[in-house]
Formats: sequence, structure tokens, C-alpha cells
Amino acid sequence: MRAFAFCVGFWWISILYVLMAALLALAPGRKGVRWAVKRYTRRMVQLMKLVGIRPEVRGRERLPPAPFILAPKHSSYGDGFLMYVQFDDVAFVTGDHLERFPLVPKVLEKLGAIVIDNCGGPEARKDLAQSFAKAAEDKRIVLIYPEGHLCKVGEHKRIRAGVWHMQEASQWPVVPVATSLGLRWQEQDYAKYPGPAVIEFLDPIAPGLGKDEMVKALGDAIRLNTDRLVEEGREWDRANGVKRKPSRVIEDVTN
Repeated sequence: MRAFAFCVGFWWISILYVLMAALLALAPGRKGVRWAVKRYTRRMVQLMKLVGIRPEVRGRERLPPAPFILAPKHSSYGDGFLMYVQFDDVAFVTGDHLERFPLVPKVLEKLGAIVIDNCGGPEARKDLAQSFAKAAEDKRIVLIYPEGHLCKVGEHKRIRAGVWHMQEASQWPVVPVATSLGLRWQEQDYAKYPGPAVIEFLDPIAPGLGKDEMVKALGDAIRLNTDRLVEEGREWDRANGVKRKPSRVIEDVTN
């Protein structure tokens, strides 16, 4: 019943606010679209709370003065909602798959989203560099998922070098972000599980590191702290009798 209620609410809210944002995208400037998307993400976080998911934010005191680059773990379709509501104006990096949905391309354009080719390669890096240059010029906080993929809980993929190139171009700090939201809303799963869902801002990584060193430092911070939050969430589940489908969660962390 929890998952059904969430599904109904998700689609009603999404359709309503996409239509609203698309209409506002016809007006000059970005304020109208930003307003609609901000309200959309807030409604989605409220919907999470209604089905028992309890968002918790830690480490805001570690955030450097803006602008900076956010580099979170990505293990839930809800990660973007929970992250976007934390800031007034974020330029987020997304794959071009979103442009296949009606009305969405114009909304992404008005938001100043950084849209890249999901297939990667030289053209994707070129698009990332060009789009990031505009965001950097406007001194907007930039959100990028450095693994480039949704991961199962307990799964970790390699950190892509794009985040290092962005830091080199801007000389901004990179803030790793750990999360346990995947325990409550795994990838794009229908099932939803009650309990705390933590996002934690970690110590910023200053510019100046070589590519390999920076990528390793970022990957280690995300992996170790996400695993810590996930284990904390599992302990909460055991104490509160939360049952889940074991096939959807990797018990032993892999790289």
C-alpha cells in the first residue's frame, strides 16, 4: 500500500509540475522555471516523508562558500530531489536521456542544466566542458554524480574523470556527498521502505591535486562514508523490524 500511494503521488506531482514548468519556460528568464522545479522537488520530499522515509541532512557546516562542485553517491531515483532542495540555484549535470521526454528539453535549457551524451567519449567531454564553462561564469553551484550511474546499495563504480576536469577549469572545491537514501528507495524500484535517509556533506577536496590523486580521494570519501551510512541504516532496520527484498541489495561491498 505504501508503494502504491507513493507511485500515484509521484506521477500526479510530476505531470502537474512538468506542465507548469513547461508553460513557465515560455516566459523570459529562468525565475519561473526555477520556482516550479523548486516546488516540485519540495513536494517530492514531502511525499517521501508521507510514506515513512525520513530525510536527514548532516555536514552542512563543512560546505565551503559558493561556488563549488557537489559530487554525491547515486543509488536512488530520489537523490536528485533530496539534493536539489538544499540549495537556491544548482546547475546539475544530467544525461541526454531526459531530452526524450516531451516538454523536458526546454525546461532543462531554462534551468541551465548541463546535458551530456550518455554514451560518453570525446563529444560528451566537449559538451561537459562547454556547458560547465557557462555555469562557472555565472558562479552557480554545480551538481554532478561522478560515477555516472545509478548503483545498487553496496555497489560502487569507478569515478569518472569529468569531475576533475571541471575542478581544473574552475579551481573550485569539490564536496563529496554520502547517502543512504538507496536503502529506502533503491534505484528506480517500486518498493519503498520506511526509516532514516541520510545525506552527508563531507570534507571538501581543494583544487590542485593530480587527476589520479583527486579521483582516488573522491572515490574513497564517497565509498567509505556511504558504506558507513548504509550500515547505520541497516542497524536501524534490524532494530525496527524492517524487511526488504534481499536480492535488491548487495550485502558485500564491491568495487
